Amino acid sequence: MRLGVIDVGSNTVHLLVVDAHRGAQPLPATSHKIELRLAEHVLDDGRVRDSGTERLTRFVAECLEVADEQGVEETLAFATSAIREAPNGEEVLAHVRERTGVELRVLSGEDESRLTFLAARRWAGWSAGKLLVLDIGGGSLEVAVGTDEDPDVALSFLLGAGRVTRELLGGDPPSPAEVRAARKAVRAELARHIRPLAKAGAPDRVVGTSKTMRSLARIAGAAPSAEGPYVSRVLTLEDVTRTIATITPMTSAERTGLPGVSASRAHQLLGGAVVAEAAMGLLGVDSLQICPWALREGVILRYLDHLDT
Repeated sequence: MRLGVIDVGSNTVHLLVVDAHRGAQPLPATSHKIELRLAEHVLDDGRVRDSGTERLTRFVAECLEVADEQGVEETLAFATSAIREAPNGEEVLAHVRERTGVELRVLSGEDESRLTFLAARRWAGWSAGKLLVLDIGGGSLEVAVGTDEDPDVALSFLLGAGRVTRELLGGDPPSPAEVRAARKAVRAELARHIRPLAKAGAPDRVVGTSKTMRSLARIAGAAPSAEGPYVSRVLTLEDVTRTIATITPMTSAERTGLPGVSASRAHQLLGGAVVAEAAMGLLGVDSLQICPWALREGVILRYLDHLDT
């Protein structure tokens, strides 16, 4: 069947259309997205501005038109931290529902972590053994570990690349003092809550998902996306620390000259690198493999798993 998945994230709203059947690999057919940066359309109290709600609603309606044109039979729609944490999140959801008929499902941080883990497990396979998954989004960081398809531990932290940038790295470029303070704050926040991960034991394999991880790997010399999803791509802790040193004095505009860095993501690249360094360092991860599947694929796989045979 042809499925459409509308993903309302902190940075982008993304429609992914796939041909998917139970027990088969979901095959992408088309993609349609906008860099909405919903997390930036918020008031001081965290509420989403009316302008952000209107833009989101218009684009969801646009996604439905594209889905119809592509012959989509079923549309799944979900939202993550930007809506989850907004005091007026229910109002935003109601507005979208009334104008478009789309019921956006708000995922909890733990849901995000578990579904991303499912996608990574299916990609890596059972031979990966105990799997540790790190996913850096715009609003949050998800970490999960386990030996099955459902992780033993699934955590979510308010340490997304965009959030760290907004709250801790205000300069363009930020000062060295800002970067030092951000590194310290992120490590301290993670260290307070990672005991369950440490108790789970050492993983056999570590993977990283998300645009941030892919960009950091590309800067370090990994193959470009044009070479396809099956090429092995590795990111080391040393790579991340080196990248932080390189991009700290650079403006957002200057970072767009780096391989794999888009203009829309350049401003939060350093924030993402700070989070990646802290997570890898505290969890004893010297290197990880980049996994092309993440939350969207996890949502698709979970839906297919529950279809009647």
